[in-house]
Amino acid sequence: MTERPVVWFPRKLSAATLERARRDYDVIVNEADTPGTADEIIAMSARVDAMVPCHSEHFTEAVVAALDPRLKIIANHSVGVDHCNLPALQQRGIVVTNTPDVLSDATAEIAMLLMLGAARRAVEGDSLVRQGEWSDWSPAFMVGKQVTGARLGIVGMGRVGRAFAVKARGFGMEIHYHNRSRLSPAEEQGATYHPSLDTLLPEVDFLSLHCPASPETTDLIGERTLGLMRDGAVLVNTARGALVDEDALIAALDSGKISAAGLDCFKVEPGGNPEFARFSNVMMLPHIGSATRATRDAMGFRALDNLDAFFSGNQPRDRLV
Repeated sequence: MTERPVVWFPRKLSAATLERARRDYDVIVNEADTPGTADEIIAMSARVDAMVPCHSEHFTEAVVAALDPRLKIIANHSVGVDHCNLPALQQRGIVVTNTPDVLSDATAEIAMLLMLGAARRAVEGDSLVRQGEWSDWSPAFMVGKQVTGARLGIVGMGRVGRAFAVKARGFGMEIHYHNRSRLSPAEEQGATYHPSLDTLLPEVDFLSLHCPASPETTDLIGERTLGLMRDGAVLVNTARGALVDEDALIAALDSGKISAAGLDCFKVEPGGNPEFARFSNVMMLPHIGSATRATRDAMGFRALDNLDAFFSGNQPRDRLV
């Protein structure tokens, strides 16, 4: 009987995912559900044929150089792969895949939640009621920024960006976007394309980030670009913390240049930036854009689909290198 491939899951994925994985593979699961360290990744590479990591496991150049030749594929349980040094992995001949498509709507929902919550002062209002401090009302009480009919700028019109645009159109928002290349008219659906941030930012009332993290996009939203935005604009980030210069954003919030922000990701994760906690006009979530049961199952199954293809001698659907 042919031996089954051995697969390591550094984190506990959904029950449905692990049930399917155990049906087809010999599975090792980190029951403690803690991030896999560099030493653990290197040690485990001598024991397994495949890994299904999350963005919490970092395959740096040094880690990749130390991987055992037994490891053949890294089937990421994520869309973003900024935790993987792709050139180093490609040089070692290790296949890398991700899980696109399946988390677009869930992440777009969180972006909408953060945009509405930041604009309509949800954090401040919840605190008033929760702490028993709601004692008065007037026409000037808790006045926020209206989303319906406003201009929305989207940076990165990939799957998530387009899913968010669909939801924003339901609020009658006027969609503007910046992307590495212009979409087809069918994909644009009437959105206005901007070839650079410099033309996009002055035009929009809300800005939502949906582009990948890379050396080119690190601190994409910083002192200069924040200065180009409309006074009182709202910033939303459900992509990667690396996209935003947090010190510059804090300064813009202090000055009132940015009226509110909704953040699901931070430079340091887990933990976030404690400096944001002093702002009642900043709505924060702990990087849960894809955290629905349906999406977690779909992500796990997509990773397993890639493993199935690889070990049957076919090309994984979502192969990156």
